[in-house]
Amino acid sequence: MIRRPLRRGARTHACSVHTRVNAFWHSRAISKRQAYFVTVLIFPIDSPPPVKVSVHLMPICGSAETGQLGVRHLKRLWSRQMAARAGQANGGPDPAEWVASQTLICGLGLGLHETLQYLIGAEPTFDRFEQWVLEKNGGSIEPARIARINAALSGDAVAAAPPDMVAGGPPLTPEDLSFWEENGYVILHHAVPPENCEAAARAIYEFTGADPANPQTWYRQPQGHSIWIPLLHHPALCANRQSARIHRAFAQLWGRDDMWATVDQGGFNPPERPGWSFPGPFLHWDVSLARPIPFGVQGILYLTDTDANQGAFTCVPGFHRRIESWLSGLPPGVNPRELNLYELGPAPIAGKAGDLIIWHQALPHGSSPNCAARPRVVQYLSMRPSRWEYRETWK
Repeated sequence: MIRRPLRRGARTHACSVHTRVNAFWHSRAISKRQAYFVTVLIFPIDSPPPVKVSVHLMPICGSAETGQLGVRHLKRLWSRQMAARAGQANGGPDPAEWVASQTLICGLGLGLHETLQYLIGAEPTFDRFEQWVLEKNGGSIEPARIARINAALSGDAVAAAPPDMVAGGPPLTPEDLSFWEENGYVILHHAVPPENCEAAARAIYEFTGADPANPQTWYRQPQGHSIWIPLLHHPALCANRQSARIHRAFAQLWGRDDMWATVDQGGFNPPERPGWSFPGPFLHWDVSLARPIPFGVQGILYLTDTDANQGAFTCVPGFHRRIESWLSGLPPGVNPRELNLYELGPAPIAGKAGDLIIWHQALPHGSSPNCAARPRVVQYLSMRPSRWEYRETWK
């Protein structure tokens, strides 16, 4: 409520002894959400009667505050997004906050982009947000998984490790690890059984409306001229994320057992033909190039046999060992992302169905044009621990 408008030309000092601000907080329901408003009394220098303005603010919940699901940090994630949507400053970039939110989202079996898009687009109440989370999980979330999530967000890495995943020997051999150190990538063979690959590939074909036997149907991409397939929650893809062998491989590289699978897309890269050229992604980085570049890994699972000329995953082997010196040697003002990264010596990586390629995030990487006769069908699949190093400055 504005008691009296400011006269034109009235002067105020926002941060001086001439301005008196009296703020007090009130609880109030707005659109079925708890919110706050601040009443501010502003005294213009040349006008004694105050101006009374009420501004609604969204409170940021604590990480330990839970709702019906009993999941830590979920209400905080929701409240921060609602505050940001309303244009309310919520403290600015915070690497630890971002990491906790991503661990939460992965633990709940959600995609990062779909979660943020839902919160921003739907502006749900917290009760409705929890219901959406349940719907994405088939109506229920097992208590053991909630306990793992809460342990991870409380800093208990031991309790956050799934016992059924860590049992068994290390899948990466000493030779594999030596190759990893030298080249910055490694291939985990037989990451999932053949039937898993067949089921996931079939799900992608069905989702796109493509027929493996009819090349004319391979170019009906749901996102237009793109190789990305936004298929996140199909049971066949979810099953691959539950692979104990994959979990243990990522655990070896990270040096800890509390791994969380990212919920990512599939990929369908058909052969090039007139009217369909390779749309990318070309060589790039998915990490900030602010130095030092932290350790991090990414992964791609071949669902069908993939030759080197079949749109194979491509990277610059060994570049993780020289990226720092390469960046230091660039002329001032040069944007490394705008350079011709193909001059660095990329190599396509062939593989069999069930092979998982894991690479260091410092490697320039991408897909490649498919010059073969069959599509390349893949699932993007990576894992991270509960806590990892993140650079809030994008460069």
